[in-house]
This record gives sequence, C-alpha cells and structure tokens, in this order.
Amino acid sequence: MKLKCIAVDDEPLALKLLCSFIEQTAFLSLEGQFENAIDALAHTHNNEVDLIFLDIQMPDLSGMELARVLESKKSSKNTRIIFTTAYNQFAVEGYKVDALDYLLKPYSYEEFLKAATKAYQFFEAKSQVSTREKDNKEYIFLKVEYQLVKVMLKDILYLEGYKDYVKVHLIGKPSPTLSLTSLKNMEELLPEDQFMRIHRSYIISLDHIDSITRNTVNIGKTTITVSDHYKDHFLQFVNKWIG
Repeated sequence: MKLKCIAVDDEPLALKLLCSFIEQTAFLSLEGQFENAIDALAHTHNNEVDLIFLDIQMPDLSGMELARVLESKKSSKNTRIIFTTAYNQFAVEGYKVDALDYLLKPYSYEEFLKAATKAYQFFEAKSQVSTREKDNKEYIFLKVEYQLVKVMLKDILYLEGYKDYVKVHLIGKPSPTLSLTSLKNMEELLPEDQFMRIHRSYIISLDHIDSITRNTVNIGKTTITVSDHYKDHFLQFVNKWIG
C-alpha cells in the first residue's frame, strides 16, 4: 500500500526538502507540490489524497484554515494531515483539527520518517477494519429505480455489468434486478472471499459455482467465460480446491 501525498509550503527550499523526503520513502507517493493552500485545495477537488504535509504559516489561506475546510468536505473525510511549521505554538491547535502529527522545522529525515510511519500505520489499521467489516456483511442495498433495495449476499448468483447499470441475478428470481451502479463499484462493495470478477462484464458468487472448465464457469444453466485478463487469478482460486 502506498499513501498518495501532497506537499504544501510557501518556502521553496522547505518545499523542495519535503518533496525529497517523500520521494525517499517507499510507502509514500508524491502526487503534487504546492506553494499555497488555495492550489492545494483545488487539487483535492478532483484527486484522491491520503496524506497532506502542510505548512501552517502561509498567505491568503493558512494551513490551519485549509485543514478546517478539508474537515468539512465530505469528499476529503479520509484525508489526513501532518503539519510542518517553524512555530511550536500551533501544536495544540493542530491536534484540534485531528492532525496525525506535527513536524517542527528544521526536522531531520529520521523525524519525518517517524511521522510518516505513524500515518502509514493509521491507514493500514483503518484498511484492516474496513476489510473485516466487508467480509462480515450479510447484505447490501442496491439502488433500483427510485429506491434502495436490500439484497442478501447469499442470494446473489452473479452480476452482469453494462455501461450505466448492473444486472444482479438472484436465486428464485426469473428476471435480474437492475441497479444504477457500475460493476467496479459492486466489486469494491462485495466480500472478496465470496465473489470474484472473472470477466470485464461479470462478477460471480463463488458459493454458487456448479462446474468449471479452463475457460468457463457454470452457474445453473448459465455459462460465463473467464477472460484472459482474469484467468490467472481465477485458476489460483481453482487450484486451491482441487481434490
């Protein structure tokens, strides 16, 4: 896992050093560098950002003000901040906006790495909790026309993706349920130990497989082709269960 980072500092030398530290760190990916908070904020509107290394004292919009704006933005709810500043009186205020850490200038790479590692451990723990929650779920809600419909995972046979919607084929239903979503969204929503994508247009329930050939899966009377792109991953699964 790599954390997508941006660096924000109005001092060119400080920004250059910060970027070099990020680029030296294997689990960080530098996605952008900005000399003001306004440009950094604009970047977050259209790009996913995990971690911001953020100077506090900047003209127009301070780092602390940017942190408060991000805190109120729904799309930035998963973004975390490590403040970098020459003024230690901001430490308490920094923790009020849920900053992960605080680097006092001038800081060494060792100090930087300690703060970055703290951030990595935070995101890793969060990811593990999210995975456990996904694996333990028994149902999902699908957007069907103008309502949300509850669907039990054990009832899903397979999903068929189209441009603007997904057909969800269910046990005991003669026709599929049409949901206004994408197959990619469904893939992220469904537990990996119960469902597998085997084709650009298909996700199958592993529990409902009736038979398998090298290139196809049979679920009831439906035969679904395993595409070349997903074949290796699928065969790894099959080989685990060969008696």
